[in-house]
Amino acid sequence: MTPHLRWQPSPVPQQPEPWQSGPAVPGWLEERLFDQRIVMIRGPLTAHAASGIAAALLTLDAAGPAPIQLHVASSGGDLNAAHAVTDVIDAMTAPVHAVVTSEAGEAVLAVLAAAERRSAYRHARFKLAEPRAGAVTGTADEVAAAAGQHLRELEEVVLRLVEVTGQSRSRIEDDLSTGRTLTSAEARDYGLIDEIVGDKGA
Repeated sequence: MTPHLRWQPSPVPQQPEPWQSGPAVPGWLEERLFDQRIVMIRGPLTAHAASGIAAALLTLDAAGPAPIQLHVASSGGDLNAAHAVTDVIDAMTAPVHAVVTSEAGEAVLAVLAAAERRSAYRHARFKLAEPRAGAVTGTADEVAAAAGQHLRELEEVVLRLVEVTGQSRSRIEDDLSTGRTLTSAEARDYGLIDEIVGDKGA
């Protein structure tokens, strides 16, 4: 006897919230994190993700002055997107405490440096590398203008890193050009973070 089969629609893949980047997380977890004043940067920091992250930060800032945790797990992304997030952090009243959960690199370092307090888990890694310029098409003058703008934006990242780490500008520039990688302990010694989460010897 042939069993009766019921048709069931295939589950629709859950999309990440606009204030997140990277793979989606369950809705209940998103709500719980937001209620705990936690915003995440996961995966490449795109312009779309930065817009949502900025909106989440502003919403939490308007809700009260308690610190906001920014959990970072991103190897890089768009430099313009990073500046969009740093501009919001600079304008906020509530302090932002960044926690690097796995990795932070390239353009995301600017966001990390904008936080009032910075920490990382013991096995997190940091990649000091110049953020890549986006693809530009157009006339020679337009390409040259875009390249000049990218250099000015990169300089802002360098100056911000100099300010928070206490390292010389020449060392920051050298490390960015060579793509230096740091462990959490090395990042703390470098001045990139203030503490290692759970490190009682810090």
